[in-house]
Amino acid sequence: MPMMHPLARPLRLRTLEPEVDRRVTWLELFFDLVFVAAVSQVGNPLACDYSVVGFLRYAFFFLMIWWAWLGHTTFSTRFDPDDLVQRALTLAQMFFGAVMAVNAADAFDSRDSAGFIAAYAAMRLIQAAQYLRASRLPESRPLSTLYLRGFGVAAALWLVSAVVPVPLRFALWAVALAIDFTTPLLAEAHSPRVPPDGAHLPERYGLFTIILIGESVVRVMHGMESQAGWSVAAATCALGGLGVTFAVWWWYFDGVHGAAERRVRSARDALRLRIWSYAHLPLYLALAVAGIGLEHAIEVADHAVLEAGEAWLLAGSLAAAMLAITAVYATGDELPDTLRTRRVVAGHVVLAASTLGLGALGADLTPAAFVILLTVSCAAQMALTVRASARRPEVEAMLELA
Repeated sequence: MPMMHPLARPLRLRTLEPEVDRRVTWLELFFDLVFVAAVSQVGNPLACDYSVVGFLRYAFFFLMIWWAWLGHTTFSTRFDPDDLVQRALTLAQMFFGAVMAVNAADAFDSRDSAGFIAAYAAMRLIQAAQYLRASRLPESRPLSTLYLRGFGVAAALWLVSAVVPVPLRFALWAVALAIDFTTPLLAEAHSPRVPPDGAHLPERYGLFTIILIGESVVRVMHGMESQAGWSVAAATCALGGLGVTFAVWWWYFDGVHGAAERRVRSARDALRLRIWSYAHLPLYLALAVAGIGLEHAIEVADHAVLEAGEAWLLAGSLAAAMLAITAVYATGDELPDTLRTRRVVAGHVVLAASTLGLGALGADLTPAAFVILLTVSCAAQMALTVRASARRPEVEAMLELA
C-alpha cells in the first residue's frame, strides 16, 4: 500500500543532505504550469494592443506573477516540506496565482488591478507563513526570519494598497515593491551558509523556460490558425516564428547550458547565482512578448505590414532575450575568464544590438521578410555559442598546460 503523507512534519534543510539527488517533483511541475498559464492569460490584452503602452502595462503584471513564482521556488529549493500542510499552502498559492491572472485585464487604477494586488498579497502572506515554519530550524533561522519580516511587511502594504484610492495606491506599490526586491538581496549574506540546491533550482528555471517557450509556440500556432488560406507569405512567417523559438531553445539549453548545476560555495558564487536568477526575468518577459509579436506578424502576413512601434517591440523583445541569455552564459560556473570568453560575450552583445536595429526596417518590409531576418539573427547567436562551446575543451587544456 502507498504511504500516506503526514499532516505536518518538521521541515528539513536540504543543505544538510548534500548526498540526496534532489529532483523536481510533479507538484512543482504542476505549480509551474499554473503560473505559465497565468502569464499567457495576462498576455491576452497585449495581443490586442501590441504597443509600448500595452507592453508597459503587461510588464508590471508579468513581474508580479514571476516574482510570486520565484518566492515559492526559492523556498522549495532550500527546504523539504512535503507534507499535507505544504501541499495545502501550494494549492492556495496556485489559486491566488489564477486570481491574479483573471484580474489583470484593466488599467492600474481599476477595481480589477486592486483584486490582482490583493491576490498577490495573499501569496506573500502564505510565503511568509512558510518561512515562519522554517524559522524553527536553528541553521536557517537568520535567513528565514529575514524573509518572514520582509515578505510580511510587503504583504501588509500590498493588501492595504488594494483598498485605498490612487495615487496613494501607487505610492504603496512603490514602497512594497522596494521591500520585496530588497529582501532577497539582504539574504545574500546567508546564502553560502544556507545555499539553494545547486541542481534543483536550475532545473526549476529550466522547466519554466521550456514551458514558456512552448507558450510562444502556441502563440505561433494561433497565428497560423487565423489564416483562412495558406499563402507563401503566411507559411514563411510561421516557419520563421518556429525557427525563432527553436533557436532560443537550442541556445539556452545546449549553447549556454542555462539549466546546468550551480553550486554556492562562497559569496562570489551567491552573487553570480543572483545575477543568473535575475537575468531570467527579462528573458521570460521577452519570450512572452516575442511570442505575442510573432502571432501578430503571422496574422497580418497576407494583407498588411507591421507598424513601426510593433516592429520595434518585436525586435526589442528578442534583443532583450539575447542580452539575458548572454548574462546567463557569462555567469556560468565552468566558464574560464579568458580573452576569448570576453570576445564571445562582446559578439553576443553586438548581435543583440543588430537585432534591435532591425526594428527600424520592420515597417518597410513584409512581415515574412522581417521575421526571417529575426530568425537568422537568433540562429547566429545560437551558432556563436555552440561554436565557442565546441572549442572550450581546447581552451581549458591550454590553461592547464600554462
